[in-house]
Amino acid sequence: MNETILRALEQYYDAVPRRGGARGEDFGALTLFVQEGNGWQYYARPSLGGPDATAADVRKVLERQRELEVPEAFEWVAENSPSLRAAVEAAGLHVHAHPLMVLDTGAEPLAPHPEVRALGAGDPLLAQAVTVAGLAFREPGTALGQAGPAELAQALADPSTEERRARVSGMLADGRTGMAAAVRDGVVLCSGQYNPVREVAEIVGVGTLPAARRQGLALGVTAALVAQALEGGVTTVFLSAGDEDVARIYARAGFRRVGTALIAEPPAA
Repeated sequence: MNETILRALEQYYDAVPRRGGARGEDFGALTLFVQEGNGWQYYARPSLGGPDATAADVRKVLERQRELEVPEAFEWVAENSPSLRAAVEAAGLHVHAHPLMVLDTGAEPLAPHPEVRALGAGDPLLAQAVTVAGLAFREPGTALGQAGPAELAQALADPSTEERRARVSGMLADGRTGMAAAVRDGVVLCSGQYNPVREVAEIVGVGTLPAARRQGLALGVTAALVAQALEGGVTTVFLSAGDEDVARIYARAGFRRVGTALIAEPPAA
């Protein structure tokens, strides 16, 4: 069962950047996805059906990423490409490991959260929703933090907010993503997205304002995203948890671990 799921995820990881407007540059063992216009900057990853990558292969891709001035990032599934970690570490990159989880097909759906709803392309709260995740990931983890509604209001004044809102709005309009948010008194406290490609969807960017944590909002948003994806015809829903503590929360929503997602980046200065 897990092997079948991991093969499906490998196809997904190769397809989603192309659907998002990126071109694939072929480096033999690796493929570098380069965003053609404004939008999410993608990663390099193992080529479908390609040979095992060496440290020399990784260095060639790194040179190209630097030339293009795009993030020096590699993403892959440990179980699908077990030798790549040694190659990227030999090239000087630091590797982060994250639990890779898939929704159990027999899982009992969670009851809808009363403060969580879907957001559409023209929703007036969309700018808040795309901003919340950034504030959440600046204070990672599940503990209560500092950033709350006041910090959200300040972040909304950033000129880049409208660009991000417009990009997500376009994705919502053409079905490349779905979004849900927990809203209280007109303020988005938690938001997240799912990105479908045919029958597979990844839940991404679920984040709660740090000052609003420990209220079950992320679980409610995740449950809403799962429901949307399944209603849209998706049969496999997966995600990468930030750490083991976050993975335990997702387990309550019916997700089980099937592997490990790895991300390689330059070491912090």
